[in-house]
Amino acid sequence: MDDGQQRFTFTKVERVTGDRRIEALFARGCSFMAYPFRVVFLENERLFPAPVSVLISIPKKRVRSAVQRNRLKRLAREAYRLNKHLFNLSLLGENRRLDVAFIYVKDEGTDYATVEKGMRKAMRELGRQLEGGRRKC
Repeated sequence: MDDGQQRFTFTKVERVTGDRRIEALFARGCSFMAYPFRVVFLENERLFPAPVSVLISIPKKRVRSAVQRNRLKRLAREAYRLNKHLFNLSLLGENRRLDVAFIYVKDEGTDYATVEKGMRKAMRELGRQLEGGRRKC
């Protein structure tokens, strides 16, 4: 864009896809809690088009209603889309690639403000853990 505005997009290349990639994320990834999300992340050796790829999961065990699950997924994607600039820029300079899963752990649905607050908290903590270099998994 020529007018200096930042584009807030969330494209297909920014999503974690493929069984092997998802299995590797959960098998070898590090995790932490940032209520209402559990965050699992794994640095990738392979280069992907996007510096950060995201998977958002709302387990059926936690939220039984499909309508509620889909709504929460939309809210979580929107919160990520609008706030991803908080940690993307620091990763771009270091030429790192990262897979991240946000798993909703609250037992009932909630509003957008709560989801966005949790997403921001999760992204700040993820940035802290990545800055720390070696971390305990």
